[in-house]
Formats: sequence, C-alpha cells, structure tokens
Amino acid sequence: MNGDQHRRRAKSNINTVLLAVLVGFCILAIIEIAYGQAQIRMEKERLAMEESNSQAVQELKEEWDSLNGEPEKISESVKETGGEQRSAVAAEKEKTLRNTEKTSDSATVSQNSGDQDDRDYDMQIVFMGDSILDNEREYAGVASLIGDACNAKVYNMAIGGTMAAVPYDEPRSFEGWNSLGLMGVVNAILGNIDASLFDGYRAGEILKECDFYKTDYFIIEYGINDFLSAKIPQSKYLSDGTVADIADICTYSGALETATNALRTHFPDAKIIIVAPHYCQFYDGDKFTGDAYSVNYGYGTLVEFFRVAGYVADQHREDNVLFFNAMEDSGIDAYTADQYLEDGIHLSEEGRRQYAECLTKRILADFYPEE
Repeated sequence: MNGDQHRRRAKSNINTVLLAVLVGFCILAIIEIAYGQAQIRMEKERLAMEESNSQAVQELKEEWDSLNGEPEKISESVKETGGEQRSAVAAEKEKTLRNTEKTSDSATVSQNSGDQDDRDYDMQIVFMGDSILDNEREYAGVASLIGDACNAKVYNMAIGGTMAAVPYDEPRSFEGWNSLGLMGVVNAILGNIDASLFDGYRAGEILKECDFYKTDYFIIEYGINDFLSAKIPQSKYLSDGTVADIADICTYSGALETATNALRTHFPDAKIIIVAPHYCQFYDGDKFTGDAYSVNYGYGTLVEFFRVAGYVADQHREDNVLFFNAMEDSGIDAYTADQYLEDGIHLSEEGRRQYAECLTKRILADFYPEE
C-alpha cells in the first residue's frame, strides 16, 4: 500500500467520525426540542388548571355569599324538595352536618359558656347520657352537632361512665345521694338533691344557668354502662318469673321509667326522647369476644337492653315520649363497626356525625311534622 492509499483511508476515517459526531448533535437537538415542547405543553396545562380552579373557587364563594345573604332561598329550596316546614337556618345546619369535615362551634359556645347568647334558636334541647354524648363535647360531639343541625340551644349534661340505674349498694335517699347517673341528674334538676354533687362537671354549671322549663326535648341516652357493669338487671321482673327484691331505680327499665315520669310531671310541655344503646363489639385485649347480640354478662345481651328501652318508651307514646332506636336505625352495625366505632364501643369522629345525623332526623321529623 502506497502513501496515497494511506492518506485516502485516514481521510475516510476522519469523515466517518465527523459524520457520527454530526448525527449525535442532531439527535441531541431533536431530544431538546421535544423536551422543550413537552415543558411548554405542561406549563399551558398547569396555567389552564389554575384558571379553572380559581374560577371554581370564585363560584363557590359567590354561592356561599349568596346563601348567607339571602336565607329565604334556603327556605324555598326546603319547601320544594321535602315539604318540611323547618326554618332556613335549621335546613342549612342539617346540610352542613352531612357534607362538611369540620363543624361550627357556635352551639358549643352556648353550651360551654355562661355568657348571654342572643341567637334566635328554634328549640332548646337538654341531653343526659354517658360518654357517647360526653366525648368531644366542645367541638365535634354528638350534642353540639345536633345543636347545629337543629338550630337548638343545647345543654349537655352527659357524664362519661355513668348509668341510668343506681347500683344496689349505693345510697338511694336524697340526703346521702352520690350517683351521677340519670337519676342523679334528674333529681338535681328537680332540686331533690344537693347540686354541689356535680361541682367540677359541666352538668354542675348547667344546673345554675339553664331554665329547664324552656326545654323542648330531654334526650335520655344510657344503657351501655348498665350492661357492662354486670350488676344492673334489665328489670326487677326476672326471666324465670320471679320478682327481684330491689328498688325500681336499681334496674335499667325502672330507672328509665322513674326518670320519664318525673320529667313528664314537672315539665309537661317538653318531649322526652329515650335513646337505645347502639350496636357494640366487645374485646378481651385484642381478642374479639362477641357483639351486642351474643355477649351476656348475666342480665341479658345489649340487644335485650335496647328492647327494654323501646318498651319503656312505648308505654308512654301517648305522653310526649319518643324513641330513637340507635341499635337498628343509627347505621352502626357489624358491617360498619370498623368505620363508626373506635374501640368497639365509643364513636369515631365519623361515627359521631352518623349518629348525630340520624338522631337529628328523628328530632326534626317531630318538631316540623309534615302537614
């Protein structure tokens, strides 16, 4: 091979390398152009989305301002859709209960403060119960949610851990009374016992500030602790046909009956709603032991306690006594327990909203009956 051939081959190799470099630059340019176009497209989409969101927010704001400024539109909507003769405020409150994650604390102000409240309420509700009503009472509790939905002035006298019945081994004379349960609350309202027993509890403050004669509804919610105590009979009339030698107020049904009669006598214009225990599941540590239909601590299952509550209410259905069947009508059951119950017994935040919504419907259906 001569010198000319070497030079031609070297030149050919250089041309090949240059061509490869040129092709590489072309490929990089194409990639950069494609990437830039993608970035431009994404930026346009982002700007379009921001504009859409901004418009949606503005529309919602205008709609909310319109509702706040023109409450008569709410009333008209209620008439068209349900025929219920409720106030515009009550209808909007019920809507808020169903659709929002965070409740207003307006009803909480009235139930937790002694300050004057000049709101125009539709009704007054006094709650008596255990931790189902006492838990989270200041913000997203059952009583405050119902107060918001019903536009009600709420007085929540519930105390966690209490029962309807008075245990047999506790004093039952007014002079030595020490039970904070249903019978204690009722006797304190009527002035039968020293109200200082409730000092340190919200119930003690309410006893001083509430005019109970203005009450539209007394809500009585007890039963789960009576059942769990394993020492409160449903009734003194036992399943074997015998009659237990105990006072009526030492039984679940007897306490409900006694309290109902006392409230009816002293507040004849008020209505009473007896609330049955809701569905529960029970555990021994992490081990599931049964539910409201199967566990029996000696005086029947929790379902039997619910039936007793319904029986007492039914005996007084002509006397302004209503019944809320929380066992079957609250939406809490074996299928929804994980969603609505925290520990098998106490209500989760979602459970409180569900429970409150169902009880609210019971109250409003009575307060605003269809014509």
